Amino acid sequence: MARMRNARIRALATALVVMGALSSSPRAAHRGSRYFMYVGTYTQGAAKGIYGYRVDTSTGATTSIGLVAETPNPSFLVVHPNGRFLYAANEHDGEDAVGKHYTVSAFAIDRKTGALTLLNKVSSQGEGPCYVSMDGAGRTLLVANYRSGSVAVLPVGADGRLAEATAVQQHPDPEPRTPPVRPHAHSVRPSPHDKFVYAPDPPLGRVYGYRFDPRAGTLAPTDPPFVQMRAGLGPRHVLFGLSGQFAYVNGEQGSTITTFAYNAATGALTELQTLSTLPAGFTGRSGTAELQIDQTGRFLYVSNRGDNSLALFAIDRRAGTLTPLGHLPTGGKVPRYFALDPSGRFLMAANQDSASVTINRVDAKTGRYELVQTLTEIPNPVCIVFVPAAG
Repeated sequence: MARMRNARIRALATALVVMGALSSSPRAAHRGSRYFMYVGTYTQGAAKGIYGYRVDTSTGATTSIGLVAETPNPSFLVVHPNGRFLYAANEHDGEDAVGKHYTVSAFAIDRKTGALTLLNKVSSQGEGPCYVSMDGAGRTLLVANYRSGSVAVLPVGADGRLAEATAVQQHPDPEPRTPPVRPHAHSVRPSPHDKFVYAPDPPLGRVYGYRFDPRAGTLAPTDPPFVQMRAGLGPRHVLFGLSGQFAYVNGEQGSTITTFAYNAATGALTELQTLSTLPAGFTGRSGTAELQIDQTGRFLYVSNRGDNSLALFAIDRRAGTLTPLGHLPTGGKVPRYFALDPSGRFLMAANQDSASVTINRVDAKTGRYELVQTLTEIPNPVCIVFVPAAG
């Protein structure tokens, strides 16, 4: 009897631990179906900044709430892990409120109305900020400056405001070439557990690596300082798989997707596989833009600007390698960005040149999707993020 009681106690304790782990996981924290969807734009022409929608992820229904923040060229957005703040890379020229040519803006989110309130803006410490990301705890904001080929670390205060950069790393000019080649950092993203940061540079064909301390806000080059990819691929964005053992890099110029094994001790990336993202026989001009992995870690998508499709791949979760599963239309021209909503039921594609965002229902078993709705109220859409709505 005592053994049976002890077994029951151990089983109950195990169940409570599992329940506690589930309740504290990011996926469990987002069990509701009501979200705000924010869309960043290029503000040439009619676009004015960041636009908002209410989204019901149980049905895919959307309601426009219009312009929620007027800000220049918010071409990439990221939401703080606590869901209270949103940050935008202002990929623009000219003087602004802080007297700098290039800035990153911080906004407070009203979780009841979806309104954004500007908190502050600071220098990106480079030219043409095109990408922002955060460490897992939201202590720092990472920014990639495309034109100057640099990355910077901006501390984030408890009130969501940004402080001046604590670290800046400049990608070096390469050896002389004809025609000349200059560095252009296209993205910057931390590794699992925030030990390293990776910054692909398309013209140089390199993915730079940095040791990262989010508490101190420091970056230091790894050894070796970069992985050199094949000529003509043009690495653009990097994304880690759910296991944290593999990284994926899309080649913008070569229309490719490359799988790397990730060494969590040294930060080294080792190439395992490179595949085309285009349909067989495609002869037009095209380049990749964004890549995403579904919530189950089974499927990877890459957008093709030119073919105007998403390439779909199955992920071997043990080996990390990919198997092509075909191509899906994005319902518009030049899909610069796309995102899976927090439920994983819908995929939203931002078609920059057709001024549309398509809502697509995803089949969880196959990874394929079908068009549900096309939103046409937003000029030049280029980025999409989601925030849980309160109430």
